[in-house]
Amino acid sequence: MPNLDLPILVVDDAKFSSMVVGRTLRNAGYRDVRIANDALAALKLIEQRPVSVLIADWLMPDMDGLQLTDQVRQQDEQNNHYTYVILLTARESVEALAEAFDRGVDDFIYKSDMTKQLIPRIFAADRMADRQNTLLRANALLIENNRELESSNIIDLETGLCNSRYGRDRLTKMLRHAESRGGASAYVLCGIRNWQELKRKHPPTVMTELAVGIARRLNALVRPIDVLCRLGDNQFALIAYFPNSDHCTTTAFRRVFDGINHKALKTTAGYISVEAGMVLCKADAQNGTPSIKDMERAAVHGLVDAYETRRFTETAPEIGASA
Repeated sequence: MPNLDLPILVVDDAKFSSMVVGRTLRNAGYRDVRIANDALAALKLIEQRPVSVLIADWLMPDMDGLQLTDQVRQQDEQNNHYTYVILLTARESVEALAEAFDRGVDDFIYKSDMTKQLIPRIFAADRMADRQNTLLRANALLIENNRELESSNIIDLETGLCNSRYGRDRLTKMLRHAESRGGASAYVLCGIRNWQELKRKHPPTVMTELAVGIARRLNALVRPIDVLCRLGDNQFALIAYFPNSDHCTTTAFRRVFDGINHKALKTTAGYISVEAGMVLCKADAQNGTPSIKDMERAAVHGLVDAYETRRFTETAPEIGASA
């Protein structure tokens, strides 16, 4: 049975079009349908009360459907919520649709066949949004439960990520695994270069929001098999294994670097941009197995270079340098 209390927001600068969509939804029995005539008004309505499904025209003045989707995803990230986004469009080229999917759009409805497509697409959107938000709530509950396990001392209580103790343990096992199976171990150190500057500008509550936002962003960008840890206030580490050493390059982690540096994080103090420096410390099993201290030392030195050059750098540990 459809959820007739599903919160839906319709955004279209053409009032006639938005009225048609709204009337179609209400005639189908949906009771929680709000309408906005521009993207900024839509964002204000979402801030007041999140929606499960957003139906927006692709082409709108000031802010189009793709830009609106970017803003909604930022709000979702802050609120630990998922909004299913459907764009109304007359564009059918593969390139245009591929760009929209890359920007976070979930589905399309062609205006030429809107009355036939709308309600079935809403049924599907309802199921997907409910599933995603159920998973997000379950994950939030899991993080909260993890925060209570202080005695285990492997969780960073502020972000819910693994802490440095757990990270060092996993890196040890990863290095041993590469030693026995071949391949390469990757230790990617990420530092927020402007963290101290931000601390001088914002109160601790906002900095906590920022740390949580960075953690969520990183979690969304790394592979499920990789280990993500928080080493300190402004440092995070990604630990990964590559069966083929040639695949262990900065290119494999470029999406992480770009994802942190090129999109601001939403907080109660507004959108805040962070400047992340990143270094890949690669240990190739063919060259011997370094110690944890060798890896950490090389990564810290590489991060200093990354801060100075503002580039994603790569380094390798000196075997036995910690002896």
